[in-house]
Amino acid sequence: MEFLERVVADNAAAFAGVSTSLGVRLGLYEAMAGAGSLTSQELATKTGLVERYVREWLAAQVAGSYVLYDAEAGTYLLPDEHAAVLADRTVSTYVGGGFTMLSALYGAEEALARAYRDGGGVNWSDYGPELAEGVAAFFKPGYDALLVQEWLPAMDGVVDKLQEGASVADVGCGFGYSTVLMAKAFPRSRFHGFDFHAPSVEKARKLAEDEGVGDRVTFKVTSAQDFPGGDYDLITFFDCLHDLGDPGAALQHAEKALAEDGSCLVVEPNASGEPGENANLIGRSFASTSAVLCLPAAMAQGGPHALGNHPGQDALAAIAAEAGLARWRLAAETLTNRIYDVKR
Repeated sequence: MEFLERVVADNAAAFAGVSTSLGVRLGLYEAMAGAGSLTSQELATKTGLVERYVREWLAAQVAGSYVLYDAEAGTYLLPDEHAAVLADRTVSTYVGGGFTMLSALYGAEEALARAYRDGGGVNWSDYGPELAEGVAAFFKPGYDALLVQEWLPAMDGVVDKLQEGASVADVGCGFGYSTVLMAKAFPRSRFHGFDFHAPSVEKARKLAEDEGVGDRVTFKVTSAQDFPGGDYDLITFFDCLHDLGDPGAALQHAEKALAEDGSCLVVEPNASGEPGENANLIGRSFASTSAVLCLPAAMAQGGPHALGNHPGQDALAAIAAEAGLARWRLAAETLTNRIYDVKR
């Protein structure tokens, strides 16, 4: 019965995830943030949505204790603490992006079932545009809070080079959030973002222009093992190395593309290669995502590796060493990520 209750709770959360995603996409949480108590009609007016739907959405939010309800006044309140998680995209506690990718993952269930049966894969582009948007939104708050402030300073000698003027390759750049962040922080350096997903590269180019760094940032559609070389002082892999069908080839290419004393910054999920050690909320999130996204995406590329997002540090370090990058050091660690400083 204890296990039944846990599964029923998971099932309820799975259904609620769609409502949460709608709240993010339609701006409902943002409209409630800092607004105090609102009636369903007031929230509908603020968001331009139909009141009857808004009232039903609010009922679901109250049932999950995301929103507080005052029965006497007939009003709804999103507490500030909840807004920091669901409404404010500028803080590291924001997790809304994790919900907006759900429709793409659930929509790929047939393709995933087929891959599980025949050993094939599911290409990143087969999941639908919501996936790239959700992934970008999910990782952005962490990059905003930690990349320039903590991760880069944890790398040996990298910040000095960036301040003086370095050449940087951001492999698997996606929407370009990490690339643009670095470009804004280090105006003397030049940044080159590479990704095999053309729609993401287009978004990245627009972001660079909007943020005023188009003069020192370029983006190109290319694979991780074919990006243009150029004596890079820093090559970054943000939460993407494990998604590659051939991470060894990508690291081997990076080794050849590095300047003599260059470094690779590898950011990976903070999850264990031992399944039993992932029996916690964060580990479960990563392992579940790996089973329906990371592993199928790698399998679709037909390379020699299909790591999933929790291969463990030893497996990654061994692949890097084979590629000529023998110095593998844990530079920083958060609840969700491990940051590695990798050199020849």
